[in-house]
Amino acid sequence: MTLMTDAPATARESVYRPRHPLDLGRTVGMLRRGGTDPTMVIEGHRIWMAFRTDAGVATLCLRQGSEGVRASAWGPGAAEALDAVPRLCGSDDDDAGFDVSMHPRLEEVARRHPGIRMARTDRVFDALACAIIEQKVTGMQAFGAWRYLVSRFGERAPGPVPRPMFASPSHEVWQRIPSWQWHRAAVEPPQSRTIVSAARRGASIERAALAAADGRDRDRVLTSLHGVGVWTSAETRIRSLGDPDAVSVGDYHLAHEVGFALTGHRTDDDGMLELLAPWAGHRQRIIRLIWASGSREPRRGARLAPEDHRNR
Repeated sequence: MTLMTDAPATARESVYRPRHPLDLGRTVGMLRRGGTDPTMVIEGHRIWMAFRTDAGVATLCLRQGSEGVRASAWGPGAAEALDAVPRLCGSDDDDAGFDVSMHPRLEEVARRHPGIRMARTDRVFDALACAIIEQKVTGMQAFGAWRYLVSRFGERAPGPVPRPMFASPSHEVWQRIPSWQWHRAAVEPPQSRTIVSAARRGASIERAALAAADGRDRDRVLTSLHGVGVWTSAETRIRSLGDPDAVSVGDYHLAHEVGFALTGHRTDDDGMLELLAPWAGHRQRIIRLIWASGSREPRRGARLAPEDHRNR
């Protein structure tokens, strides 16, 4: 059953006809933070998103068909949401010079999945806050914390959403979240302090990151914040700016997976960077192809046991 909010259900609509192959699920769907993400729902062939725009909160629904990507949007930010659809679907993604012919297996994956593009949301602070929450915890813990905080402090999404959805909090609201609510969300004090501190500079951070000329300059902007390192910066740039070269150095699994996919053996961060060096400028594309290939290093050891700081 479709859920209705109190907002008017009249939708604005448009159709985006990409000039390149597009796999909507592998391009936009990767932005979802777990199956219970309150800002994003994948319902069959439809992708629902809730977010803030300069004009207000918007709900956006995307569905790919033979005519292109049909977009419907609700709420005060609907017009801006529709304007963002091409970038969200990778229209600004320039893959000139990307060549995987030196690696036959990746070449085959690229042939089978020509529609993987780099999505760009331009919502830098949303991506930054989410990445900070994901620091040093399992995905399950991070997704649960994101759901808890956004559902309680975000703004309800307008339109006929398939389940209650919320746009993430504004910079001002992030700053006002009480300490006990961070505790209930299982977000540790260093991460909550980093988000609150970054929120005080939220608008200027977004302007500087969006104005930066390249990934290196964006990295410099983001890592200037206390508590934000190269992993958090890379995760932010991937989600919000569609950075085709960002690599999440320091990730718990990534180096092992890249090493196994490219050589059959796990490696460390230095080894991963050496393996990816031939594709400088497009290293995130290689990582996307590795995920699309289904190649995964066999798990031999015990799973990482989540630590809940609330039990200390």
